[in-house]
Amino acid sequence: MTDEGPEEGPRLRPARAERLPVWLLIPAGIAVLLLVLPFGALLARLDWATVPAAIASPEALQALGLSLETAAIATALCAVLGIPLALLIARSPGWLAAVLRTLTTLPLVLPPLVGGIALLALLGRNGLLGGALAVAGIRIPFTTAAVVIAQTFVALPFLVISVEGALRAIGTDHERVAAGLGAGRFTVFRRVTLPLAAPGLVAGTVLCFARALGEFGATALFAGNSAGITRTMPLAIYTAFNGAGVQEDTAIALSLLLILVAIAVLLLVRGWRAGAVR
Repeated sequence: MTDEGPEEGPRLRPARAERLPVWLLIPAGIAVLLLVLPFGALLARLDWATVPAAIASPEALQALGLSLETAAIATALCAVLGIPLALLIARSPGWLAAVLRTLTTLPLVLPPLVGGIALLALLGRNGLLGGALAVAGIRIPFTTAAVVIAQTFVALPFLVISVEGALRAIGTDHERVAAGLGAGRFTVFRRVTLPLAAPGLVAGTVLCFARALGEFGATALFAGNSAGITRTMPLAIYTAFNGAGVQEDTAIALSLLLILVAIAVLLLVRGWRAGAVR
């Protein structure tokens, strides 16, 4: 009897620890409803008979193609710029890391419209750099390049935060061992740091792509709403919803298409990540 007692105690504790207080289920349930009900209402209002035609329309396919193309380019730029920045933040002293992290996350807390105004102030015709670029014959606002820049601006923090968290989690022990064995800095970065931070990098890349795909505010101000040039899916939905030659059902159908694309992207990363709960 005395030998069995201590063995049963540890077996029961994990099961008890997994039980949440009942009062937590109420706000959790409200949170789930807050996330699910708007999409349910969207589906309820959808005229399913018009969905195939709306999704297959030339305007929708053009906007979707432009969104996927610009979001992919913006994600690549975020990776090229964001991975070094995340490494710098993760390996910097506390005060410098705090400053860099604050600057990086600023686009997350500001309205996207403010980002569009800021980009115009920098690269617009009368902007800080826009005037010099105009003299050189380079015009960025209201072009496809402006869409990519706006998407990069708003999506970069998602990649940097994810990669920085992964870098802090893995620490520097493996890097020091590799350096002690004679590996150069770039070799350590390529063969040790990046593989260990791969889960955070992939998650950040997918979140970055999804954010770029859904970007609206900064793009509308900085790039405009020109069909085939700057009209991405969010702008096409906005245009349709405001009745510019199409019906509201088209806007809802386009919204469904964008939601499905976003879900597909998130499911892809969920299936890739090792150890993901299925």
